[in-house]
Amino acid sequence: MTDLPAKIAYQGMPGAYSHLSCTRVHPELEAVACSSFAEAMFMVERGEARLAMIPLENSTAGRVEEIYRLMPKTQLHILAEHFEPVNHCLLAIPGTKVEQLKRVWSHPQALAQCDGNIRALGLEPIAALDTAGSAADLAANPTSELGAIASSLAAELYGLEIIREGFRDVDGNTTRFLILARDSKVPEYDPSQEFMTSILFTARNIPASLYKALGGFATNGLNILKLESYMASDTMQVTSFHLDVAAHTQQPEMQLALQELHFFAKEVRVMGTYAAHPYRKSNLRVED
Repeated sequence: MTDLPAKIAYQGMPGAYSHLSCTRVHPELEAVACSSFAEAMFMVERGEARLAMIPLENSTAGRVEEIYRLMPKTQLHILAEHFEPVNHCLLAIPGTKVEQLKRVWSHPQALAQCDGNIRALGLEPIAALDTAGSAADLAANPTSELGAIASSLAAELYGLEIIREGFRDVDGNTTRFLILARDSKVPEYDPSQEFMTSILFTARNIPASLYKALGGFATNGLNILKLESYMASDTMQVTSFHLDVAAHTQQPEMQLALQELHFFAKEVRVMGTYAAHPYRKSNLRVED
């Protein structure tokens, strides 16, 4: 993998939260902006970038459904996961005082997540295509009456001033990213460490097929942390699933569960086994 270009692809404009995640996890790689998730992922598949930083789900907005449809169309592997807190900032032209602002623009989701603070300042919200784009447009057309909601990285890139940091109404809004590569790299199993394994599979067209396919994980005491379904064909008769299991493929119980999954499902594909992100231990505890 080291012979591939030292680049990491992401969807969005420079200063987007995906870009911020790239700089935090892989600062040694050049972050490359792409216009779509497909472009970022296929850039890696073609060998034009070493990695891709792709959002899979957000604690407020839910899953990014497009990713589930794109993953089976590639041969990419999951190397790691990253949880990025979404820290919205209120940005303005340097020297602007908060009292001068009359309007604020950003992506509709960011506006919704900051609605209470926007109302408290008496600002008129204006929808834009994305957070980083609103910051770029403000920098290109400066006015002291308009603010933008975006990341701290966007402020740095576009020469804007952070008027209010942590502008979101509720703490805890977090995006989970997958770091994708063309080649698989499975870490050695260490019982003292926590691991995740992500799997794609299609249920067979038989009664209780999903129940039977997942039964091996229950009987072997394995914790399924995520199960997402999506239609895998235009006929709307074939359902595929994305499965996240808190286990390593080298664990004997995981190998038994995978054998049972193969028996009751088809097109089983292990997308990757990787270290569980520290965020899971501090925020996603398993109940006793």
